[in-house]
Amino acid sequence: MTDKVSQANWTASDDRAVRAVGLHFLVNGAVLASWLPRLPEIRDSLDVSLTIIGQAIMVAGLGGLLGSALGHRVIQRFGTRRVMVIGSVALVLVLPAIALAPGLLFLMAVLATLALLDVVIDIAMNMQGSALSARRATPVMNRLHGMWSVGTLVSGAVAAAMAAMAVPLLWHLIAATLVLAATVMWTAGQLLRVDAPVAQSTDKHEAKASGRPLWLFALLGCVALVPEMVATDWSSFRLHDDLGVSLGPASVGFVAFTCGMVAARMAGDFVLLRFGARRTLDGACVLAVLGCLLQALVPNPVVSTVGFAVSGVGVSVLFPALYDAAARRANAPAAALGAMTAGTRFGALLIPFVVGMLADKLNSVGLAMLIIVLPALATVWFCSQR
Repeated sequence: MTDKVSQANWTASDDRAVRAVGLHFLVNGAVLASWLPRLPEIRDSLDVSLTIIGQAIMVAGLGGLLGSALGHRVIQRFGTRRVMVIGSVALVLVLPAIALAPGLLFLMAVLATLALLDVVIDIAMNMQGSALSARRATPVMNRLHGMWSVGTLVSGAVAAAMAAMAVPLLWHLIAATLVLAATVMWTAGQLLRVDAPVAQSTDKHEAKASGRPLWLFALLGCVALVPEMVATDWSSFRLHDDLGVSLGPASVGFVAFTCGMVAARMAGDFVLLRFGARRTLDGACVLAVLGCLLQALVPNPVVSTVGFAVSGVGVSVLFPALYDAAARRANAPAAALGAMTAGTRFGALLIPFVVGMLADKLNSVGLAMLIIVLPALATVWFCSQR
């Protein structure tokens, strides 16, 4: 990320585009966090086990795989701007259907639709974000992903408060839809209208990363997802089922993890400039492992919550670096992003099922999290050294 080009050609419209892309990242994160912290409540309303919930999320992930296969074609046909605006409006309009689910099959269909739309939007907004970041003297990809984390933090805190006050899930999700749809429409005229090729990085480690084959982007997408998805999906269960925290306050684990991600992502671009990509990633992996050990092994709600926060700091830089490398791939960046998101969605199919099954068998969500996350972090670190 060093040696960025001059900003002599940077315009006021580019500033507006960066803010608009940032708001799309925020909306994307807010959609996810509107319902995930209330997943134990959804589980209880359907009267199913952790294993069944894991299987439901796994099957719903098929929508994400379909979106990965179609995403680059849709973007080539319609452009990133239209995909971001139309896709995001559709995404938030589907959100209230989660609360209307009369059974597991309906819930899986809704989650699959959300996953499909999310993937296509994800590719489009990372392409716009990386194109803008490449033209700035100071990169913005970590901060854009930080806006995603801000969205999950604010929306997750609201969801936790709604759960604690026993506000019906449907009312909560309808209100979220109205706010998020208005935000998307406000950004429509400010996004980049023309998709230009993304400049290649002059950082040797990043330039090498951007040249990885498609299958490696898919593998890294899969394993990089693990620590983030496990923390966001299962932190409430760790505090509630393992440590006896009541349903509302149990959402604090999700909030702590997201706070760590927000703080680190907002500082991540400057850390990259100071230390370089290799050392930043090494330090991130160490912090992620430390946080994972705290959150999973110490039978204390406060220490576990601190562990989620530390883990969030470590995990924060993984996806921005991977998305940026894929978007900078000289040969078909949309295909590289599609491969990467396909890897994440394949991981999304397996991770909930495996964690839920292990949690039931071991009678411990924390141990299940540990068994899944540590090998994934080791793989990320090993591949980053190649």
